[in-house]
Amino acid sequence: MTKYLFTLLMGLGLLPTACNKQTRQEADTDFTDDVKTSLADGGCIDLNSLQWTREPAGFEIGGDTIRITTVPHTDLWQRTYYHFQNDNAPVLQMQTREKFFSFVVKTDFTQSHQRFDQCGIVMYLDSENWLKGSVEYENNEFQHLGSVCTNSGYSDWATTAIPADVKTMWYRFSRREDDFCIECSTNGVDFSQMRICHMYAATDAIRFGIYACSPEESSFTAVFSDMKITECAWKAHDGQQPDAE
Repeated sequence: MTKYLFTLLMGLGLLPTACNKQTRQEADTDFTDDVKTSLADGGCIDLNSLQWTREPAGFEIGGDTIRITTVPHTDLWQRTYYHFQNDNAPVLQMQTREKFFSFVVKTDFTQSHQRFDQCGIVMYLDSENWLKGSVEYENNEFQHLGSVCTNSGYSDWATTAIPADVKTMWYRFSRREDDFCIECSTNGVDFSQMRICHMYAATDAIRFGIYACSPEESSFTAVFSDMKITECAWKAHDGQQPDAE
């Protein structure tokens, strides 16, 4: 009986290890790695395979384009400075366990018109651990190009002012293990660094993609296109070498 039970547990991948943890079977049959699938298809992304976290009231997926129509009082923010927790923005993502890759997308926010209207890239792991990059409307003179990194329930916000007549922006999101880089571009060719950060909760599988929201009394339609996965464009540092561990 003991031998039978041992064999059964081994077959199910449930035998405790020496550290009192369960072993995981080599193949996780219910996990589809979207980055692996995309790279095998030349970087193309099956937009219909992406998964919603909080599906928006209005959206359209067709060809290589996704349109998201926001509703008022939707946002992502945790605690810092404002002392509120907003966690209701619609997010559309893919999933992966790949540790080195880049994701590129073009955003069109021509319709944004109210303070804080925004759309961009996101890595939403859970309500207290996420990363986003976007342009946020401010007024008819300028807007904020920026990024927010939220670790363990506290958000920060790094921004720079750009002219209000900028209506499109490309983003490139790159992963190197549990470190991440967000870059932006006005032409989809020449990218500039916006942020490098570490995400404590991003040790294995992550979800990433796009989002749009309107924190105030507003609604607009954000347009996303030219999405693709590439080999990691964020190369290893070529200066000082890492400290010995």
